[in-house]
Amino acid sequence: MRQEDARVNEEDLIGPRGGYVKSYGCQMNAYDSSRIAGLLEGAGYSAREDAGDAEVIVLNTCHIREKASDKVFSELGQIRRLKDERAARGQRTIVGVAGCVAQAEGAEILRREAAVDFVVGPQSYHRLPEALRNADAGERTLLVNFETEEKFQDLKRRPAFSPTRISAFVTVQEGCDKFCSFCVVPYTRGAEISRAAHDIVAEAEELARNGTRDISLLGQNVNAYLWNGPDREWTLAGLFERLSQIPGLRRLRYTTSHPCDMRDDLIVAHRELPKVMPYLHLPVQSGSDTILQAMNRKHTARDYIAMIERVRAARPDIAISSDFIVGFPGETEADFQSTLRLVREVGFASAFSFKYSPRPGTPSADWSEHVPEEIKKRRLQALQELLEAQRQSFNAACIGRKLDVLFEKSGRHPGQIVGRTPYMQSVQVDAPESLIGQNREVLIERLGSNSLFGRMSDQPEGA
Repeated sequence: MRQEDARVNEEDLIGPRGGYVKSYGCQMNAYDSSRIAGLLEGAGYSAREDAGDAEVIVLNTCHIREKASDKVFSELGQIRRLKDERAARGQRTIVGVAGCVAQAEGAEILRREAAVDFVVGPQSYHRLPEALRNADAGERTLLVNFETEEKFQDLKRRPAFSPTRISAFVTVQEGCDKFCSFCVVPYTRGAEISRAAHDIVAEAEELARNGTRDISLLGQNVNAYLWNGPDREWTLAGLFERLSQIPGLRRLRYTTSHPCDMRDDLIVAHRELPKVMPYLHLPVQSGSDTILQAMNRKHTARDYIAMIERVRAARPDIAISSDFIVGFPGETEADFQSTLRLVREVGFASAFSFKYSPRPGTPSADWSEHVPEEIKKRRLQALQELLEAQRQSFNAACIGRKLDVLFEKSGRHPGQIVGRTPYMQSVQVDAPESLIGQNREVLIERLGSNSLFGRMSDQPEGA
């Protein structure tokens, strides 16, 4: 719908009403947002790219980033003005807040922002149709109970949203029992719970039938997946073994994992199952045992390094990614240097790194000995420079190699298509769009800032 079409009275609108979902944060949120969009579609609100064209606006929030709630309230202020503008034209707008900020601060959101009609936590978004009905009746709704089992049952009843994508996410596990001292997930997502294996397989089979070739299994602590079925105990490795049998699926991935749950059978799966990609995102957070203990990570730096060595022994070509927090309360310069040493010893293909910032309700938020901001900035810059050098080195080592690339979409330029290597690198190739959804061997020729460039290995140079 063009913006000018949205500036008429609702009774003059042609076609279905619009729904707009804005997602913040992690891949789990991206997956949840796709499900929320599907629920809106089922309720008669087709997807819109612009909030100004939508009768329902949902912010799916994340509590990981610094000042997350402040950013949500700032966004809601803008939406309130949009809602008022639409009301002046005789148009109704329903506003909802979902996700982890909704879970943690739902009552406060409703109290502070009158424009919000409903708040749903990450384990309750399947009750979105109920919240919409209440909003139509002029009632405001707060849904922040932990209803993971009900949510999983709802996933089983509803078909996967946008199943024609080449790559897709499938939730297999939610919540976390680790209680790292900096993390809000146990409080906003609840305890660890695993989804029934047969439901996961059914969703993956449906995705594959509709063109999905690459599936990433999602969970806050995905390698803790454990489901006791009527026939057997299912681990993540067992799940991968079953999913590998689905026709059409070519790649399997998973995120995010905890070092303490990296079981032997999962390491073996990396070696024995060709569809399990040689890529592992395994957050370590710090290289200092003192800080790891304060974080309640339940492992040491040497434990982590030994785990990586075992994984590489099983799959020598595997790419390792990780997460780091600098400036955790009490972190000394010696602690930070330990982190740099760990990075140099392991060698990462990619990584995410952040300055520590306190999350309300977490143990570390109330600690003293906070590291000054200028020191955090300096340490983060030094860490990111080292990590970026390692990323570039990993990518440079791919020049001249022939890599299997799964093409996912058209490129920016005519005649160009974009795919990914087994290591999650983006690759751009001049080739017909008919290859989208297919795997091809690509000779990597050069690097861009964020992509690799190559040509089909059977294509003559300069053709």
